[in-house]
Amino acid sequence: MRFLKLLGTTTQAGGAALSALWTFPSMLLSAFLVAWGAEAAQFLISQGLALAILAWLQTLPEFAVEAVIAWDAGRNPERGHLAIANLTGAIRLLLGLGWPMIYCVFAVSGRRRGDPTLTPIKLQPEHAVEVLGLVPPLLYFVIIVWKQSISWVDAAILLLLYIGYLVMLLFNPPHNIEELNDAPRVSQWAYRLGGVRQKLAIGGLFVAGGFLLYVTAHPFLESMLAVASVFGVSQFVLVQWVAPFLSEFPEKVSAFLWARRVTHAPMALMNMVSSNINQWTVLAAMIPLVYGYSHYHHTGAWAAFHFDAAQRLEIILTLLQTALGVVVLANMEFDWFDATALFVLWVVQFIAPYLREEVALAYALWIVILLVGFVVRGQPLLAPRYFWETVTKKRSAGTA
Repeated sequence: MRFLKLLGTTTQAGGAALSALWTFPSMLLSAFLVAWGAEAAQFLISQGLALAILAWLQTLPEFAVEAVIAWDAGRNPERGHLAIANLTGAIRLLLGLGWPMIYCVFAVSGRRRGDPTLTPIKLQPEHAVEVLGLVPPLLYFVIIVWKQSISWVDAAILLLLYIGYLVMLLFNPPHNIEELNDAPRVSQWAYRLGGVRQKLAIGGLFVAGGFLLYVTAHPFLESMLAVASVFGVSQFVLVQWVAPFLSEFPEKVSAFLWARRVTHAPMALMNMVSSNINQWTVLAAMIPLVYGYSHYHHTGAWAAFHFDAAQRLEIILTLLQTALGVVVLANMEFDWFDATALFVLWVVQFIAPYLREEVALAYALWIVILLVGFVVRGQPLLAPRYFWETVTKKRSAGTA
């Protein structure tokens, strides 16, 4: 009987896996479409705002997965740990694997171009808004960790923080039209149409990519998760690592595409930073809202989402990793050592999850070392300075 059950599960997963023959190419195409739209849009609106729109489209599968988990947890509170697992896994995967992989693609492409050294990815002054945009939700999550619950009030505050972040992106101007020649031909074509056709073409790239992603995401996730379950992957690992990796797949494709070009590597990194902000605010806010409504629908009473000590450790570990990312980017560059260390610490917690506390301590110590180094060297942090210059420049332009 056990053999027959395994055979049936394997057959079912095999059938689901066949859908990868069309879902995988469709996911790739959707990633290209929204990336082309974002590259054209940065000449009409700020690059940060274009990337925020892109991040929304790219994380739709992730939001869908989290919503299903939170709804199920509202009916079965003992499964609430899976909601935290998916949230923290998505964030740590993007930062611990995504950021280093961007640098890896950037470095390998640099070698092919004849660059003998491992040069860092240098961010542009406008990117200070994204770097510092991570700080407010991280600080507020300290309160959430302290009280070990997240309610609709916390969700409202997190959403307001995200709106504030979007407002700050408006302080950055669109990119200079002289940079259009560096964009892909599709992006150039869309922008050069001019007038109403220009807006329709750029919007059409976003809409077409988003729609293709919408219709493809579910069967793509289902096929990959079915195969993973056959190989005996635990439910927690499946939710914390496998599902986020698959749901973030379109984002990684477009980011790695940009990382191949020197001028676009910062844009690739900011694409993922923008998604990190999205996850710490909107994605996190969705958990108590969906959970509370599901619990109300099932029992007639609204409930806040509570988490235990183990889930608290998961959030603290994720907070420290993201805080380290902010400190690493505080001087507006990302080098080979930053990428390697972030990747190694992520691999350790992935292979040896029982070392979560040790990895969290390593993140905290690294943050302290970097901050002490800034003080000892008397080195002014570029991110706060560029952020302030961006705000004051926009204000001066407005009064003029």
